[in-house]
Amino acid sequence: MSAPEAPAAPTFREGVKLWAKIGLLSFGGPAGQIALMHKELVEERRWIGEQRFLHALNYCMLLPGPEAQQLAIYIGWLLHRTIGGLVAGILFVAPGALVMLTLSILYALYGDAPLVEALFFGVKAAVLAIVIEAMIRIGRRALKNRVMVSIALAAFIAIYALNVPFPLIILLAGVTGWIGNRVAPALFSGAAHGKDAVPDIKGAVDLMFERGELAHTRPTRWHAPRIIAIWLPIWLGPVLLIWAFTGSASVWTEIGGFFSVMAVVTFGGAYAVLAYVAQAAVESFGWLAPGEMVDGLGLAETTPGPLILVLQFVGFLAAFRQSGSLSPLLAGSLGAMLTLWATFTPCFFWIFLGAPYIESLRGNKALSAALTAITAAVVGVIMNLALWFGLHVIFGEVRNIGLGMDVPVFSSIDWGAALLSCAAMIAILKLKIGMLPTLAGSALAGVVLLAATG
Repeated sequence: MSAPEAPAAPTFREGVKLWAKIGLLSFGGPAGQIALMHKELVEERRWIGEQRFLHALNYCMLLPGPEAQQLAIYIGWLLHRTIGGLVAGILFVAPGALVMLTLSILYALYGDAPLVEALFFGVKAAVLAIVIEAMIRIGRRALKNRVMVSIALAAFIAIYALNVPFPLIILLAGVTGWIGNRVAPALFSGAAHGKDAVPDIKGAVDLMFERGELAHTRPTRWHAPRIIAIWLPIWLGPVLLIWAFTGSASVWTEIGGFFSVMAVVTFGGAYAVLAYVAQAAVESFGWLAPGEMVDGLGLAETTPGPLILVLQFVGFLAAFRQSGSLSPLLAGSLGAMLTLWATFTPCFFWIFLGAPYIESLRGNKALSAALTAITAAVVGVIMNLALWFGLHVIFGEVRNIGLGMDVPVFSSIDWGAALLSCAAMIAILKLKIGMLPTLAGSALAGVVLLAATG
């Protein structure tokens, strides 16, 4: 069997088209988004090899903020320098941000519109199936031996049953991998063996490295100071100007300051930070009423882009309800944009600052082993997210039985949601129907089902 033809380096225009496509189709939370990028970038176009893709993903998993968007920035930067990273990151967020802004406006103006509620009812069932399918795909690639499976299970138990913080799970997994590299390096290499082994076919990026075409990936003495001098003012400058002109007590300063802090501590994505943001938004700032944070997460689940876009919903309602002399819709839109700025600008800073150093350490076996173990742990965390989402889609009530463990109240089962979720899983896992047709079909089925049952 002849070797596959070497992939050509993509042009910048080809990159823009693909990042726009990914931004429009990136449903299903981080698991679905990472799986989509793997399919488009590694499997179909071969712009990047499997091992380099996982190496970049492992680094992004260590960072605060949305790891899927940061992975897009990283690969865009590899392919087309800083402008490539900017385009990839912006296009990854922009479609979802526009949809989220529209939904936030509809939510603020119309509240519980029956048709919108029915559409979301069906879409949530499809998103559950998409998350499960993505978890399975990523797990097959990351859990290459029993040790990796054990790490994933330990991470799942730690976060679900013991309520261990996500950053601590990541730290412990990294230490496990570092020690494992000394004790049994073959088990922590990240490579499959035997019948499960899949050759790491080189992608366009790997071939560009071999030809010496990616000089921008090599760190220089002045790289870190230059990036810090450029990106810290870009990120925090607008927040400080707002504070200077509006005062520390204004809703604008509160939004900019609060979400800038969130950008530094949001390890684990939207689910991990949800409880803290909800408490602050409801009790400390009074931006939202109890329960509205869950509504916002439901909206974010139905849009493309990172689930952390739920914060945009919070920023919109905060400014909408404290609009002052501005019209509520204008104030809400400005609040949403300020939230987006404070939340996503740091993602570019983290990648542009650290990526060259991570690339230079790619051959470091101890680091690779630590990152391989971290990837396995993240699979366990995604299992917990899928369970959390499934509980809240299919059951009307869950109860805590201690140590953070939620279990369903079986009498509260929503048979319509359970039926739609099963149908969506059959469509995606068994019939291999695409993501968008499944979403559209589930949304239509939700409208029909709720109309039939009143």
